[in-house]
Formats: sequence, structure tokens, C-alpha cells
Amino acid sequence: MNPLSATSWLADLGAAGVFLVLFAETGLLIGFFLPGDSLLFTAGLFCTTSATVVHLSLPVVLLAAAAGAISGAQAGFVLGRRGGRPLLARVRNPHLHRGVERAEELLGRYGYAKAIVLARFIPVVRTVLNPMAGILAVPARKFALWQVLGGLLWSIGVTLAGYLLGASIPGIDQYLLPIIAIIVVVSLVPLFLELWRSRRRSRRGAAGR
Repeated sequence: MNPLSATSWLADLGAAGVFLVLFAETGLLIGFFLPGDSLLFTAGLFCTTSATVVHLSLPVVLLAAAAGAISGAQAGFVLGRRGGRPLLARVRNPHLHRGVERAEELLGRYGYAKAIVLARFIPVVRTVLNPMAGILAVPARKFALWQVLGGLLWSIGVTLAGYLLGASIPGIDQYLLPIIAIIVVVSLVPLFLELWRSRRRSRRGAAGR
């Protein structure tokens, strides 16, 4: 199995692969590299009757996606609350450390509710924000409420987008590579926008001194 390939996870494990990837990506720091967005979209495509690679059940995939996203985020929150900052300090990967910085910025700028929901749609940030919320002692009930809402919007929304596209364009799953490339680029747009805005604010602050 190729852990970076959405098709590999789905062909080998089906809906169970959706649950495992989403749980690991949102709950375990080591899962930051997993293909969450592309997996959800591809799973939606494979739920259509015209799918040629593998056929999946839409209700089962939606259930697995929601369960993985919600339980993973909650696990990450518990790990952060119990492990604290030493947990993140032990991580050497620079991508994760940049994700920590973005997660802290999101929490500080938008507040708990909006940041928890927005983070779902930003790769790497959705991996580290959950333990960060635990480290920063976000109230457990507030975190649970907003992570469930964000998890459902992300997991079900992206899966249904893939399903609707696959249902309207028969045989589109034969063009998975360019589609996944587009999904990856689109999923990175929020991160680049945040970086651009951060640099603009830094320049304005420097100019005002």
C-alpha cells in the first residue's frame, strides 16, 4: 500500500481506509502527511455507479469519514491536554512546526470556535490544532461542539462534492491524478492566503514604527 495514495487506501481497505486516514491525520501528529482532502473527494467519486476502479457505498463512506474526523480530533485534543507542549517539542518535522505556528495564529485571531472549524480545511493545521487546543486549555465542551461541526462540514462536504461530480460526469474517476492535483492545490489556498495576510500585517507594522 502507498500511504500517500488515496486510491491505494480505498482499493485495499475501502471505507475502513477513510476512517483510518482521517483519524490519523486529525488525531495523531505522525499522520500530517496523509491525503485527507484527496481521499475524501476520491471516496465520493468511487461511490458513484460509474466508478471503474472500486465501488463504495456512499452511506458507509460518509459514516466512516464523519467518525474518523470527529474521533481523531477528540483524540488529538486529549493528547494535547495530557502531553502538553513537550509533545509538540519532540516533533522534529519543520512542516509540523509551521503548522503549530499557523494553528496558534488562527486561535489567537479568530477565537476558539471559528479557528477550530476553519482549521479542518487547512492541511497540517488540522493535524496540530487539536492538540494545541488541549495544550491551551480550550474548554472541553466548547472544543467538542465546534470540532464536531467542523468535522462534519469538512468530511461530509468534500465527500459529497466528489460524489456529485462523479455522478454528473461518468467515467471521471479515470482522470484521478489531475483531479487530485487540483484538490491539493485548492486545499493549500487557505494556507497561502494566511501567509500572505500575515506578511502584509508584518510589513504594515514595520512601516508604522
